[in-house]
Amino acid sequence: MKKLISVLSAIALVSVVAFAQPQNKKGDKKGGDQWREKVRAEQVAFITSELNLTEAEAQTFWPVYNDVQNQRREAFQVIAEAYKALSEGVEGDNVNKLLDNYLNARKAGEKIEVESIARYKAVLPIEKVAKLMLAEEKFRHQQIGKLGQGGRPGPGGPGGPGARPNKKGFNGAPNTEFSN
Repeated sequence: MKKLISVLSAIALVSVVAFAQPQNKKGDKKGGDQWREKVRAEQVAFITSELNLTEAEAQTFWPVYNDVQNQRREAFQVIAEAYKALSEGVEGDNVNKLLDNYLNARKAGEKIEVESIARYKAVLPIEKVAKLMLAEEKFRHQQIGKLGQGGRPGPGGPGGPGARPNKKGFNGAPNTEFSN
């Protein structure tokens, strides 16, 4: 019963956070926003279940986790922008500065990951912090599996723009990138 209450509390928290996010320019939600919200709700339920959080743990953990997720998202955007600038300017005169910016952005992202462990240890027992690391990876792998099965609508789906090869490559063609 406590587990069910914790899962429902976590889902309610994510729902409130998701609806508090700003709407897109037209004021309506697009399929990608709905998909992200669905994945976030699934992630909350999955992590709550994997960690077997008590109600008290969930109340202290989720605000910290959500803050770390926001920091991760911001760091990822900075890394992506630095990568784009580097890829566009690799032949230019200031490639050294662009490379430094990219590496510094990556270091900042890694720092967030390291600091998040200390933050989690402050609100959870160490065993649950370890389970969290495993649960995040397990959830990520599940989501990648869903994407490979056509789980995401729109251009990011299998074979669309931004698609990445799997062991068989794009559209089933052999991929030597994953060969031993």
